[in-house]
Amino acid sequence: MSDSYQPPKVWKWENESGGKFASTNRPIAGPTHDKELPVGEHPFQLYSMATPNGVKATIMFEELLALGHKGAEYDAWPIRIGDGDQFGSGFVAINPNSKIPALVDNTGDAPLRVFESGSILLHLADKFGALMPKDPAQRVEVMNWLFWQMGSAPYLGGGFGHFYNYAPEKLEYPINRFTMETKRQLDVLDRQLADNAYIAGDEYTIADIAIYAWYGSLVEGKLYDAAEFLAVQDYTHVQRWAKSIAERPAVKRGRMVNRFWGEPEEQLIERHSASDFETNTEDKRAQ
Repeated sequence: MSDSYQPPKVWKWENESGGKFASTNRPIAGPTHDKELPVGEHPFQLYSMATPNGVKATIMFEELLALGHKGAEYDAWPIRIGDGDQFGSGFVAINPNSKIPALVDNTGDAPLRVFESGSILLHLADKFGALMPKDPAQRVEVMNWLFWQMGSAPYLGGGFGHFYNYAPEKLEYPINRFTMETKRQLDVLDRQLADNAYIAGDEYTIADIAIYAWYGSLVEGKLYDAAEFLAVQDYTHVQRWAKSIAERPAVKRGRMVNRFWGEPEEQLIERHSASDFETNTEDKRAQ
């Protein structure tokens, strides 16, 4: 134990640390450079990246459009967090926390900024009267699970994902600590889904979108390459639910938007119309 880290009396930021995404972290807020954001022609302007938090917003828009809400047309612009786009002055004006996704709603008398993925889901659900139950008790249950995801995902992403996949060295204590919590969360979901088709009952809602983006991707083996390590096959009800969500056409489309990694046919870096899925993916652009 004599070689263990001893914290100083006052912490100082002297150099970047933290592995692969170290450049995205700093102990102060605010912009680092001036940069205006592009603006398209649709009522909603989304600035994002196809991370688990980012795809919540794009799946939501695609689900609304699939339901026939033509007013939900949107422009989706990529924010490359590795390049520091989130610290540009235009983005910080929308989200002072410099995290994706960030949305501008131009449907009212004045532009309305909406940041935090849960806030975006709730804003759009209320605006269009969709993917949220009308019954007050059922609405509360959806909110329960939506906020469960907001509170739980940092343990999965910033905790387990960081120390298992991104940290510059493998450390047993934090990996064990956050693996235990991740498996506990999967067990919470598995027990809930044992008696329910969807997270909050028999109806597909924004709670499913929010939770699928993280935990569905995890059990599908698309997050951190940790499926075997976590024995995700043991969570049979989560597996069933995740498969059903993944098969939804709107989910398939939403996961492609603002993606600039993976297979070219799955990358739609910018989205400005429904036709972009057929004509503007990276495999089509390379032809």
